[in-house]
Amino acid sequence: MIPTLTFDIETVPDVAGLRLLRDTPSQWSDAEVAEAAFAARREATGSDFLPLHLHRVVAISVALRERDSFRVWSLGEPGDAEGELIQRFFDGVERYTPQLVSWNGGGFDLPVLHYRGLVHGVRAARYWDLGEDDRDFRYSNYIGRYHTRHVDLMDLLAKYQPRASAPLDELARLVGLPGKIGMEGSRVWQAWQEERIEEIRAYCEADVANTHLLFQRFRLMRGHIDHEGWQRECALVRETLARLPGSQWREFLDQWPEP
Repeated sequence: MIPTLTFDIETVPDVAGLRLLRDTPSQWSDAEVAEAAFAARREATGSDFLPLHLHRVVAISVALRERDSFRVWSLGEPGDAEGELIQRFFDGVERYTPQLVSWNGGGFDLPVLHYRGLVHGVRAARYWDLGEDDRDFRYSNYIGRYHTRHVDLMDLLAKYQPRASAPLDELARLVGLPGKIGMEGSRVWQAWQEERIEEIRAYCEADVANTHLLFQRFRLMRGHIDHEGWQRECALVRETLARLPGSQWREFLDQWPEP
């Protein structure tokens, strides 16, 4: 079994980029710069969701499943620069050549990592290989929407129809998983301003755990594992999370009763 690397990112407005690109008074605070951008976006589109290139990555969490082990963690340290976090992610792809798994990674996480990686001069040769260096990548690479080196589970389950997509939290809870733990994505900016980066990382890690388990459930549906295999995957995750520090994992396990 090739390694699988499930991932998720959390972002805040790129205030420095907004100051560079928008005509904002120099005395404005970061919060005022961001709020002006939100207001302009709402007026233009009806939503305050900023364009992807103006999202700053503040957390990347991953779950690595290889051989007989399962691990989940956030890359780097809380104070690491954005470029360093992104480089660590692509270094992991370089090292393991894993199957990437995400929830809306094709629509959000990876495009953000592309843009921000470009800004910071990140190197990601293995990730961007389309078959020039490895012939196997010609027909299955990380970039092709319908290839399986990256499985955007939300996109795939919706049969690539945006109207059919489901929220991670709701589908996870329907399956019997805990769903969102700690906060919601809309609260990340406030938490960042309050310097609660550890809470952001914990929230991101819980999303990764939910996504990993949904992917195992998908493998059950595909026939790649049987019901006993599904139970073994759940047991492995439970045993791993029970050993980890962090209140999010106690809450996660409390909301995920054993069958």
